[in-house]
Amino acid sequence: MKKTFYSNGKLLLTGEYVVLDGALALALPTKFGQNLTVEPIPSKQILWKSFDQDGSTWFEDEFTFDEIINKQFDAENSVRNTLLEILHEAYQMNPDFLDKNGFNIQTNLTFPKNWGLGTSSTLINNIGQWLHIDAFELLNRSFGGSGYDIACAKKDSPIVYQLINNQPEFKTVEFYPEFRNNLYFVYLNRKQSSKSAIANYINNQHNIGKTIEKINKITNAVLSSSDLKSFVYEMEKHESIMSEVLETITIKEAFFYDFKGVIKSLGAWGGDFVLVVSKDDPSAYFKERGFETILRYHEMILK
Repeated sequence: MKKTFYSNGKLLLTGEYVVLDGALALALPTKFGQNLTVEPIPSKQILWKSFDQDGSTWFEDEFTFDEIINKQFDAENSVRNTLLEILHEAYQMNPDFLDKNGFNIQTNLTFPKNWGLGTSSTLINNIGQWLHIDAFELLNRSFGGSGYDIACAKKDSPIVYQLINNQPEFKTVEFYPEFRNNLYFVYLNRKQSSKSAIANYINNQHNIGKTIEKINKITNAVLSSSDLKSFVYEMEKHESIMSEVLETITIKEAFFYDFKGVIKSLGAWGGDFVLVVSKDDPSAYFKERGFETILRYHEMILK
């Protein structure tokens, strides 16, 4: 019998980097996500095909049970190796799934793959649903990370997320502000290396407790923001704090210094989407500079 599973994409509004060390983060599940369809086949192998949002195939391969069980990597295919790692760890957590028949598996993104909304996290959560295993544990065994993206994959409204004693704690919250028409998401298509920012973050670990305390206050203040002015204040403060911690200038200072509004990084600094807060529609400003993908809050975020 054919079965289909679905998981939401994600954006991290507050707590980038410091969520790894226990900061309280506000995360936003998106209206975009990924499906995974599983159909049994008689042969002992997994036939895998992944489709981008436009219907094009971005990955296709087959895996024998032996390759998955013994984790036989291909030296020249990093995408295959990544998927093999996930399937191997899933097998470790539930060996019964390779007991009898094989599977024909298809994944379908509802957002362009390069948007960075969670191609991996939605896949891991879908596999968790399929095999009845803990997606957070599967993430830790494969990619690692804070797990906020897995929580977003599971929930259909904004969440606050925190690692407490290295265990994920999260709950849904109301975040559909009256000023949402002033919030935009702009895709920057800047796949920059974040190695230097991560290195600087690690080097500033001696002050992490104070940083976490500041970010926690901002997250709570954002949740209670009733007007655009107070929200803008918290967003600018968040950017300033993380700029100091990462020893990196803000995205606005780097590329949009003349923009009359607020620009906040979402997740790792320097790539994918940013949040833009503007009293007027900023589309013309960004399109003049070559950034064509601009989504309003209600177009991107699950309520």
